[in-house]
Amino acid sequence: MFQLTCPGSQCVKNDVLSGLTVALALVPEAVAFAFVAGVEPMVGLYGAFMMGLITAILGGRPGMISGATGAMAVVMVALVATHGVQYLFAAVVLTGVIQALAGILRLGKFIRLVPYPVMLGFVNGLAIVIFLAQLQHFQAPDASGELAWLSGTTLWTLLGLVALTMAIIHYLPRFTVAVPASLAAIVVVTLLVIGLGLDTRSVVDVLRDMSGDPAATIAGGLPSFSIPAVPLTWETLEIILPYSLILAGVGLIESLLTLSLIDEITETRGRGNRECVGQGVANTVNGFFGGMGGCAMIGQSLININSGGRGRLSGISAALFLLAFILFASGLIELIPIAALVGVMFIVVLGTFEWATFRMIGKVPVADIMTSVLVAGITVVADLAIAVIVGVIVSALVFAWEHAKQMQAKAYVNEEGTKIYELSGPLFFGSVQHFQDLFDPRNDPDEVVVDFYDSRVADHSGIEAIDTLAERYQRHGKALHFKHLSEECRDLLEKAGDLVEVNLVEDPRYHVADDRLA
Repeated sequence: MFQLTCPGSQCVKNDVLSGLTVALALVPEAVAFAFVAGVEPMVGLYGAFMMGLITAILGGRPGMISGATGAMAVVMVALVATHGVQYLFAAVVLTGVIQALAGILRLGKFIRLVPYPVMLGFVNGLAIVIFLAQLQHFQAPDASGELAWLSGTTLWTLLGLVALTMAIIHYLPRFTVAVPASLAAIVVVTLLVIGLGLDTRSVVDVLRDMSGDPAATIAGGLPSFSIPAVPLTWETLEIILPYSLILAGVGLIESLLTLSLIDEITETRGRGNRECVGQGVANTVNGFFGGMGGCAMIGQSLININSGGRGRLSGISAALFLLAFILFASGLIELIPIAALVGVMFIVVLGTFEWATFRMIGKVPVADIMTSVLVAGITVVADLAIAVIVGVIVSALVFAWEHAKQMQAKAYVNEEGTKIYELSGPLFFGSVQHFQDLFDPRNDPDEVVVDFYDSRVADHSGIEAIDTLAERYQRHGKALHFKHLSEECRDLLEKAGDLVEVNLVEDPRYHVADDRLA
């Protein structure tokens, strides 16, 4: 059921003011990511507007903000450089279709497979990325056009304004929560800079430095519908499909992980499959209306949540305010000191980074700590999607290794002189070697029984291990019997097939992961 905001005028006010705060922070981000992707600033601004509006209406997580993001921009840059912006629009349309299909096929649930150490690394890595992205504002072109670090009065002015912004955001909620602290900080610092005539860079200065156009502005009109001007051929599909698959994967991973983070903060639960559909529809519309596409933004989402935005109205307000800036208020927005926005983002960094990570050292398994550090590092130096995939793989391998150690056997010789091995623990690819090491075919008696009552064969590697064990005992001329194997296991065994004791009453019934049974 669609619910715009929670009941009461207070919720409406919080959502609207929070949306205004988010919109102010979206402007420089959208412009910066547009330049990363190699497209015009308006393409980034239109993308942020359409992503924010459509996902706020159709998405599965009220209060989460979507827009143009750096994670997707770095994938787009090669396509734009090689084939042009029209191919980007076509790729974004296909990206949206893939994401919507993922939601329709209910694939969003697989985000639950991401372990907590990977989630921790994702959050910490993004916090570092957001922090590093702000450092570019401490640089400016020198006489030769190269970027150089600020110094002297310019640097101290910037640092002072950043510190003032952070102080207002930190201390204002102790006195009043009538206005979002981030919005109040931006307004106060902007009025201070204008009133005192301080020499510091503003939003328009950053835009003009990035574009190299001294007349650059964020002013523009409404986005217009246009079918991407690309040939409708297989060749075009072959060009854009690899990019679309990567963009869809990156977008969904970042969006669903951000959704999980917001769920944890707000102690509510979003709908992952609906968010996939919302992201897909938004990206498809972006491609047809000249936007660069995008996904959920963790920084802006946290600004929204911390400013009191909880309902869909906050995301809708942010998008509509951004459009209003483009259409009517570009002159005012361009006056905002970049120091105020940097201060807001620094507060986001402090709130995003899980400082409890340091307290976990020595209290949780070393493998979990190393996985978090690995994911954070890859997020910073490479790509979010790669980081999460690597983290999940490493976590799965650690899990397999730990469970492999649980394969044990209690061995004894009964009154008839038969040696009994009572197994416990799962038999799968990770525990095969442990399983083989439990037995001594050379020195065991002529009759051996392996009891699987407290064990379970999980995959084809386990089946092969049983067959191999049977072959080892056969080479030594000894009889080997298997008890309490499932019916599926008996069907899959080849060399050991005749050595399995059939006990239909006691034998368990469970499934084995094997293609031959599919």
